[in-house]
Amino acid sequence: MDKDNDAWWRIENIDDIDSPSLVIYTERVLANIRTAKGMVRDGAMLRPHVKTHKSREASLLQISEGINKFKCATIAEAEMLARAGANDVLLAYQPVGPKIRRLRTLTQKYPRTTFACLVDDISAAQSIAEAFANEIQPLRVFIDLDVGMNRTGILPGIAALQLYTACIAMQGLRPVGLHAYDGHIQDTDLSLRSQRCTSAFAAVHTMQEELARSGSGIPLVVAGGSPTFPVHARHGDVECSPGTFIYWDKSYLDALPDQTFLPAALVIARVISRPAPNVLCLDLGHKSVAAEKDIHHRVFFLNAAGAEALTQSEEHLLLKVIDSDVHAHVRFVRARHDCFRPPGRR
Repeated sequence: MDKDNDAWWRIENIDDIDSPSLVIYTERVLANIRTAKGMVRDGAMLRPHVKTHKSREASLLQISEGINKFKCATIAEAEMLARAGANDVLLAYQPVGPKIRRLRTLTQKYPRTTFACLVDDISAAQSIAEAFANEIQPLRVFIDLDVGMNRTGILPGIAALQLYTACIAMQGLRPVGLHAYDGHIQDTDLSLRSQRCTSAFAAVHTMQEELARSGSGIPLVVAGGSPTFPVHARHGDVECSPGTFIYWDKSYLDALPDQTFLPAALVIARVISRPAPNVLCLDLGHKSVAAEKDIHHRVFFLNAAGAEALTQSEEHLLLKVIDSDVHAHVRFVRARHDCFRPPGRR
């Protein structure tokens, strides 16, 4: 693998690959996994999020590198990890309704994997506890703390401490830690990012100390995403949960220059029509590249850097090109997606 080769993305047998297709560069994936491991003081403090890749193969690559703790967003991802042989799986979600039963079924089906989930509400915790009350092992839970993302979680403080204590008393649950996702902190300036991250995390650390003093044990802390990974990695008592690092992407490549991860996944697309001299139509609809970003920041073309995306629908992407003869030499277009994963990047 040549990290400095500008044409690292070229594929010899491109005519054998259908489009649109996601292509993974395994050697670069392995390099990213090893870079992440090198950023933490202890490999046991790394708990990667799998929702970027959702892949058994990518999970097995991480397991082969000695990583055995993971975080996921869905029941399906949790089962994928269990089937891959992961030792420890945290569902970073508070299950409600049928999802509670599905999670219980997973714990019964895969007893060699230790599962956990998030809670931020007493009634939800009670429902989960009731479902697991007759199981051999109680379900481990982490209190989900809102440190500024304003999406899920309870504010650190008295109410969160009371919820943790209440979970201790519930048959079927075993509270083991705190979870804090700070995905809203994405400053390009590492010093500013570090300052904001440390400030947001202070209340979490205070809660950890208060629980330890109360005799509840020292709770584990799972924190961060890819942008704040370098900050949390400096703490020896935080399990870091970056996710995007495994494939990286264009937006993080530009926004986080302090991180040395490599782009390791691309989307192949082809020109399927030329509706106007300077307009190409590609088979790259938002079924293949999510419409999370605005149209001008949704894709970046490695072999047509000046191309401008105009519109996108389910199966098509219209592209304005600089000169009219681009169609003659662009037999296919590889587009790197700004966000290969669903909304809520880690």
